[in-house]
Amino acid sequence: MKLPSWLAFEPLRQRLVEAGMEEFADHIQALCAERLNQPTNGDLKRWVAALEELPAPSERWLDASGSAVRVDGAAADDPAALRETLMKFHPWRKGPFDFLGVEIDTEWRSDSKWDRIAGSIDLNHKSVLDVGCGNGYFGWRMLDAGASWVLGMDPILRYVLQFEVFRRYAGDQPRHDVLPLLDTDLPPKLHGFDVVFSMGVLYHRTSPIDHLRSLAGALKPGGNLILETLIIDDDQPSVLVPEDRYAQMRNVWFLPSLPMLQRWLRRTGFDDITPIDVTTTTQDEQRSTPWMTFQSLPDFLDPQNPGRTVEGYPGPRRAVVTARAPKRSRPRRSA
Repeated sequence: MKLPSWLAFEPLRQRLVEAGMEEFADHIQALCAERLNQPTNGDLKRWVAALEELPAPSERWLDASGSAVRVDGAAADDPAALRETLMKFHPWRKGPFDFLGVEIDTEWRSDSKWDRIAGSIDLNHKSVLDVGCGNGYFGWRMLDAGASWVLGMDPILRYVLQFEVFRRYAGDQPRHDVLPLLDTDLPPKLHGFDVVFSMGVLYHRTSPIDHLRSLAGALKPGGNLILETLIIDDDQPSVLVPEDRYAQMRNVWFLPSLPMLQRWLRRTGFDDITPIDVTTTTQDEQRSTPWMTFQSLPDFLDPQNPGRTVEGYPGPRRAVVTARAPKRSRPRRSA
């Protein structure tokens, strides 16, 4: 199967080959072709058609230096029609974005999270893998922070197309890609990236240990992991396994305490594990908007006790930790 023309894969392939990851490039090219050519992808055709309705890239450019990732330049002929086109990609969850003056007020104020962690990480001249990247908002901020290039992975095609809305304004060599991939698509010993991000993914995995192993395998020896996940507030190594749903989400499996998260990281080979932020999620950071009209955080909390979810569990609290992959394989311990 061939990749669709709107997916600019060749520049990424060249970067992967230059980085010694030619087999990985072949592997993900085949996976993307298969997933993007499924006959059941009815919405994909509608989104691709909407891309063609956007203003031409000439005299317009991408700017990721502020809180909102922006397309600036020559004004749109019809701002109302532009807004209608952008709404065809609803819901917009990560952001914010600004497209020629049309402000996309996303469900998450992802800039708040970025501001909390950006000062504690070094991305200068680093290759980055962003697992579970959504629409690529963080990847643009990573490039602005000095990353040499960013590969984002997310299986939800809507988010891949939201990324494409902005990618076409980043020039012929944007150094940022988002592909419809999962962490399980990563080879076990890729060892190809200087930095790997996993933000908001771990608790969706039925095996958190396997997820951490896949992240470790993607890193170069001595590379850095930035991991963000839901946790519970406990100074002992413990874990919450929701009975059914957590904050109305069925796909939440394990919420560790910070000591347990650190233990998991040690068991999967990471060193230098450092918590850099622990923050309770508030309605200032996550809420419904005209660009994400479904239920959001206020609907998931107990109205009588906002410190707990509607199921009675502790309210969402998120930790960000950094960790380092070992610089070389550790010797096996004798029995």
